Amino acid sequence: MARLSTLCVYCGSSNRARPAFLDAAERLGAILADNSVGLIYGGGRLGLMGRVADGALGRQGHVTGIIPEHLHRVEVRHEGVTELLVVKTMHERKAEMFRRSDAFCVLPGGIGTLDEVIEILTWRQLGLHDDPIVIVNQEGYFDPFRAMLEHVVAENFAGQDTIGFLTWVDTVDDVLPAIAALPEPQLPQHPEKV
Repeated sequence: MARLSTLCVYCGSSNRARPAFLDAAERLGAILADNSVGLIYGGGRLGLMGRVADGALGRQGHVTGIIPEHLHRVEVRHEGVTELLVVKTMHERKAEMFRRSDAFCVLPGGIGTLDEVIEILTWRQLGLHDDPIVIVNQEGYFDPFRAMLEHVVAENFAGQDTIGFLTWVDTVDDVLPAIAALPEPQLPQHPEKV
């Protein structure tokens, strides 16, 4: 893939996550900054969210946080990001993250992270985009998710190509090389991205 100016990172906001997951998120942020790739993420300061932003900011990277009003009031937002965009709803948050991103990366997280990856995968399946989606399966975290997708395909609720829409890597160090090895997206730019 020739062009990659921004990467959307979906990840958890729990500070109780494994230290290895937290450290990997920070490393990914640093890798993005070192490669002049802007980070698009959920705008929080806690958990993997905060660490990926801190990693990028620590290397003078560009970080855009997008947070809905109701979370802006109750969650600890990251005050140090380059740009913090407050939107009305979760739907607007996901749409804005989609609009601003060239590719998507999924780190360990909870229900919200699963919601985000399922939605962006669904949009890919429906032909709304053909941007890369990379799953970082660190320490096998996403093995059960992969098994569920394979079950959905085996039960004929999705085609085999659905699994092929995802690129699986084991470490954050593999994210940018995996994206670089993928073909340039061919679909016309979706109206929500212009």
